Amino acid sequence: MSPGTLRIATRQSALALWQAEHVASMLRAVYRELRVELVPMSTRGDRILDQPLASIGGKGLFLKELEVALLEDRAELAVHSLKDVPVNLTPGFILPAILPRADVSDALVSNHYGELAGLPVGACVGSSSLRRQAQLRALRNDLELHDLRGNVNTRLARLDSGDLDAIILACAGLERLHLGHRIGCKLTVPHWLPAPGQAAIALEAAAERHDVLKLLAVLNDVNTCTAVSAERAMSQALGGSCSVPIGAWCKVGEHRLHLYGMVGDASSGRLFMASASQSRDDPEALGRKVAQRLLDQGAGVLLPG
Repeated sequence: MSPGTLRIATRQSALALWQAEHVASMLRAVYRELRVELVPMSTRGDRILDQPLASIGGKGLFLKELEVALLEDRAELAVHSLKDVPVNLTPGFILPAILPRADVSDALVSNHYGELAGLPVGACVGSSSLRRQAQLRALRNDLELHDLRGNVNTRLARLDSGDLDAIILACAGLERLHLGHRIGCKLTVPHWLPAPGQAAIALEAAAERHDVLKLLAVLNDVNTCTAVSAERAMSQALGGSCSVPIGAWCKVGEHRLHLYGMVGDASSGRLFMASASQSRDDPEALGRKVAQRLLDQGAGVLLPG
């Protein structure tokens, strides 16, 4: 890091660039003498769009090139959508800050239908997420589901071309790109569960860069960090990856946490659901508790290994 300059490694999609610039603006507001630059990069996960993510290595493919940039001193931090960050980080890296969370809901986006129940029998719905597919099948097993990769605008273009009747996207991403008007209806918690960490932005840095970690720590939001710690601990206890449909949402109260969890099957729509509450002092323990309740119900049959 050159004196007075902080470089942010980011993916090149419009949403990733928005998130990185959002972080840059927050840092500039705190450290007025600090120069913050973006280092846009293409990742393997962005380049391979003709295969399901689970079959080519999972969401970690969105991080690898950015982590290499940190190791090679081409950037000091990376900015990610937390739901894309594996629960087991690459050794030598940590997440020193999680920003305040946006709306965790998923959205049904359609040019002709305003709600999920209003889709005609056999309607074509696009989503690359096995978690979303499992919940869709549980609610509407008559729908025809199609894998849908690419950035937000690419997915919307597929919908607008008439290939699909509807698609499922994260509300937070749409709203951050000023596309909230495309939301037909919100699929809301706890009846529909988001991905662990959904709608939260994470900062990643090398664990040995104590100077960088100190700068970034001031951006950490305690309530968001507490919630996503419970969600990610649940996912970790279940061996979570993008090859397993796992949903989680932690509601943060003044004194207590309530965690809802789900394991599903994208092919059949079979869902296992569990929840638990406890004090705020150990969110990871709450995550493990809900994971065990899911396993006690028999969710292990849907998990690898």
